[in-house]
Amino acid sequence: MASRRHNHQEDALLRTLRLLSTDPMISTRKIAKSIGVSNGSAYYVLSALINKGFVKLENFKNNPKKTQYVYLLTPAGIREKSTLTYRFIKRKKKEFEDLRKEIGDLEKEAGIDELSISLNKDEKYDGKSN
Repeated sequence: MASRRHNHQEDALLRTLRLLSTDPMISTRKIAKSIGVSNGSAYYVLSALINKGFVKLENFKNNPKKTQYVYLLTPAGIREKSTLTYRFIKRKKKEFEDLRKEIGDLEKEAGIDELSISLNKDEKYDGKSN
């Protein structure tokens, strides 16, 4: 079973690959903000993707700002994105089923059934305990 840290790293890679596939000219700063990491971490993730051959880095040929780059997913990067997406969905479905079971167990323990929940959800809280 994968550790939380491993899952978090895979999620960051997947989110980055998804961002690059939709906006190849995105900055590392925007990647960092979008995936919820520091600029340094975003740079590290991009560097790892480039070193693994999943992303190809090119600068604009006619761009007066030579520091601006475009990030292109390679065929290996597209495959990796698909693999990470599959694993992400599989993991989230498992988490969903585990959560559903836990909620069911708690409802049984508390003597709550779905019918009473749906009947009571429209009630307004009046500040008094029942």
